[in-house]
Amino acid sequence: MTTLTRHTGFNISHTQTRLLSMAKPVYHAITKHSPKKPVIVFVPSRKQTRLTAIDILTTCAADIQRQRFLHCTEKDLIPYLEKLSDSTLKETLLNGVGYLHEGLSPMERRLVEQLFSSGAIQVVVASRSLCWGMSVAAHLVIIMDTQYYNGKIHAYVDYPIYDVLQMVGHANRPLQDDEGRCVIMCQGSKKDFFKKFLYEPLPVESHLDHCMHDHFNAETVTKTIENKQDAVDYLTWTFLYRRMTQNPNYYNLQGISHRHLSDHLSELVEQTLSDLEQSKCISIEDEMDVAPLNLGMIAAYYYINYTTIELFSMSLNAKTKVRGLIEIISNAAEYENIPIRHHEDNLLRQLAQKVPHKLNNPKFNDPHVKTNLLLQAHLSRMQLSAELQSDTEEILSKAIRLIQACVDVLSSNGWLSPALAAMELAQMVTQAMWSKDSYLKQLPHFTSEHIKRCTDKGVESVFDIMEMEDEERNALLQLSDGQMADVARFCNRYPNIELSYEVVDKDGIRSGGPVVVLVQLEREEEVTGPVIAPLFPQKREEGWWVVIGDAKSNSLISIKRLTLQQKAKVKLDFVAPATGAHNYTLYFMSDAYMGCDQEYKFSVDVKEAETDSDSD
Repeated sequence: MTTLTRHTGFNISHTQTRLLSMAKPVYHAITKHSPKKPVIVFVPSRKQTRLTAIDILTTCAADIQRQRFLHCTEKDLIPYLEKLSDSTLKETLLNGVGYLHEGLSPMERRLVEQLFSSGAIQVVVASRSLCWGMSVAAHLVIIMDTQYYNGKIHAYVDYPIYDVLQMVGHANRPLQDDEGRCVIMCQGSKKDFFKKFLYEPLPVESHLDHCMHDHFNAETVTKTIENKQDAVDYLTWTFLYRRMTQNPNYYNLQGISHRHLSDHLSELVEQTLSDLEQSKCISIEDEMDVAPLNLGMIAAYYYINYTTIELFSMSLNAKTKVRGLIEIISNAAEYENIPIRHHEDNLLRQLAQKVPHKLNNPKFNDPHVKTNLLLQAHLSRMQLSAELQSDTEEILSKAIRLIQACVDVLSSNGWLSPALAAMELAQMVTQAMWSKDSYLKQLPHFTSEHIKRCTDKGVESVFDIMEMEDEERNALLQLSDGQMADVARFCNRYPNIELSYEVVDKDGIRSGGPVVVLVQLEREEEVTGPVIAPLFPQKREEGWWVVIGDAKSNSLISIKRLTLQQKAKVKLDFVAPATGAHNYTLYFMSDAYMGCDQEYKFSVDVKEAETDSDSD
């Protein structure tokens, strides 16, 4: 049970000044409500965690009790502190106060949490965003201010209520405390609000009406919704429908009679399906029946926003190159909630000077501009601050499926060159490099110096490294045994695939008839597993595209996507063109590794179409 002991209001509107004025009350709250038991202090930002930890210790020193929050000997603590790179964190931990924020490495976070859980240190200061990812609990939780900076709108905004509830929930140690305590420090004007919301239950409302388009699109693709009446019936089974009758004002209803509900649902369905039709995700026939279109199927398959697939459809064209692809993907609706922090526009302005593809008149408080810059920084392997690195990881977690959706949109339009560029971009994002970089850059522990030495010796690909004699390789690379083991592991996992193909009935192909190409694939190495990509934040399996295209006319004629274990057979078919000789290229493209793609040129001699008299 959490007992709310105190709400403290501060009548200071300037945020930084207000936080400064809260420093001493935080210390007094700890000494009053939890002098010996563990305490978590939540603050608005990463920067504030360090400042608050130092403020608490400064007040301790003024109280002539410098190490009052340290419950072990310095001698016991020092072996753990040697593992930390943050000198300020080392100093605060020596005095019994730790801090946690997004910028700490997983190992550092784990270490601070363990010291806190074991009781070695009594106080931890944590940034707001970590309230959902922390596994520690305390006797006392102090929420130091309830506003954070939103860079997108250049203003301080209130914490969401669910964040505050989550923070309060950390004042909970079952079987150790009879009660937990919480102190909320906020602006004076917010004090009554927090009293009301913490003591009285708040209703949970539905937000389905804010994202209904993607639900309807997915249900149309799976044929759960085949007409407008199905869509209305679908809504009657949702939490949204239940809440409409309980809280009509929240959902802009004029009343709760059957007529009011029916009209409101019909209007919702009409508007949503109309938007989906305009974005070419579905078709509506006879103003009633709905059917999925190609774009809608792609959006549902890759789980992306309907406005994103509309953007891809309108922006991609036959001449799109990698630069354009990065710009289009960065503008996806999936990235509109990437956070912009206080003064971060200055950092992004500096970053914009360093990336290869410069932006035209960028707005540095736009999340899409930030996404573009961070994608380019990732491909250039630039060193970024911890916050920008965590944002990059969030961006990359969605990037591959967005790129795959681009490939599907481009191949549906039959554009070869941009489709191949999108496939290359998937490789680039996974391996964190540009297409112009040496393929050797993918190998672990390979610096620019290693790559230069290899290039001077004529070693330019991963296969060249694999074919070298052990002694020669060791002399060239000059790596330790452990590093060489990592290189060997990468080389063993690197795809070495034997491809053979056959055009079925090559001499009997007639104009307008089918052309069937059988492709056989066999992996040389027996070891298969997740892609080795140290700079990509998520574990992922490799995938492949087999493509037939005509490079001369920039037309993509046939495409199949597959995953390959040991062996695979793929059948590609297309309609034979006009009579005469036609040259095509068969492409075998990876979505994860660079330098292992294959190309084969073949020609087809198309004869005249059969006439009725020929068949007789």
